[in-house]
Amino acid sequence: MAVIPVNIAGAPYEVRIEAGLLAAAGKHCRPFIRGSKVAVVTDEHVAAAWRGPVEASLGAESIRSEWLVLPAGEATKSWEFLAKTADWLLEQGVERKDSVIALGGGVIGDLTGFAASMVKRGCGFIQMPTTLLAQVDSSVGGKTAINTSAGKNLVGAFHQPVLVLADPLALDTLPPRETRAGYAEVVKYGLIDDAAFFDWCEADGAALLAGDASAREHAIASSVAAKARIVAADEKETLGLRALLNLGHTFGHALEAETGFSDRLLHGEGVALGMVLAARYSVRRGLMNGQDAERVAAHIAAAGLPSAISALGMDCDGAALTAHMLHDKKMDAGTLPFLLMRGIGQTFLAKDVDLADVAAFLDAELVRG
Repeated sequence: MAVIPVNIAGAPYEVRIEAGLLAAAGKHCRPFIRGSKVAVVTDEHVAAAWRGPVEASLGAESIRSEWLVLPAGEATKSWEFLAKTADWLLEQGVERKDSVIALGGGVIGDLTGFAASMVKRGCGFIQMPTTLLAQVDSSVGGKTAINTSAGKNLVGAFHQPVLVLADPLALDTLPPRETRAGYAEVVKYGLIDDAAFFDWCEADGAALLAGDASAREHAIASSVAAKARIVAADEKETLGLRALLNLGHTFGHALEAETGFSDRLLHGEGVALGMVLAARYSVRRGLMNGQDAERVAAHIAAAGLPSAISALGMDCDGAALTAHMLHDKKMDAGTLPFLLMRGIGQTFLAKDVDLADVAAFLDAELVRG
């Protein structure tokens, strides 16, 4: 079993990675669960695949589990379901020193973590991520949030889990599209500051997507270790280091907003296309050579992810997309910093980007073949 420490000051925890962890969840969770009952939040798709094994494993440790099963999909990250989840946790008698379980992908992890941050002014929670995206990114680092009419993840809190259990076997129950979407966040770590890991993605990413167990575990462990290092150094994004984890997200969130935060464009797909756009915009700014940018685009396309805006068939212009960016969480004194690249593995935060120039760039991308 790979064990990655996340050394947050005052709230350290471990990410444990191993095939079979969900079926053995009880023994791992037992030290974090007081008494004989635990509240579990999941969605209907995950419950169909994993409620039985997890419930049995908890039961083997004399832990009775109460379950809240929510609708699957991005629409569940809302005020409505936040209130429903918080009310339900209170009905279960959750106390401040208790830990609740989030069993699911990024939507369930974000929603449950945010509810846990509020109940009794903060109770513990255990992340059991069941998607590749959640295992390599959203379950680690303590960012929790819901979506609002103004945009994605604009209301939330920093609230670290007490434990993360990442079981690669959970990926066997995912639709291939979900696995591909999660793979975008794997590639991101190579583009941020690890060119050798991007090389590995080019060589072995196809094996990961095909279900190779060794490739999966290597990708998950490498990604978590990279994120743990960054988060431990800049937990609440005050130094600018953690902002690097948002590579591709400014463009991606704008595309998600324009497509209505729907299944038309999954979050990971938006990030994938966003990274391609960040690379190409870096070329426009004279920061990155075109060969490297197209290498990024080629790998994204080879993974079955979108690499051109035109493929989305959107009826909008660059100004409409940049209007969505005005709600970005990184806005500072009216200026929006952008994650750009000087090369593969050389991402940095640029604070001198003109949104009018971004709009012109996007107008050209909208008609790119």
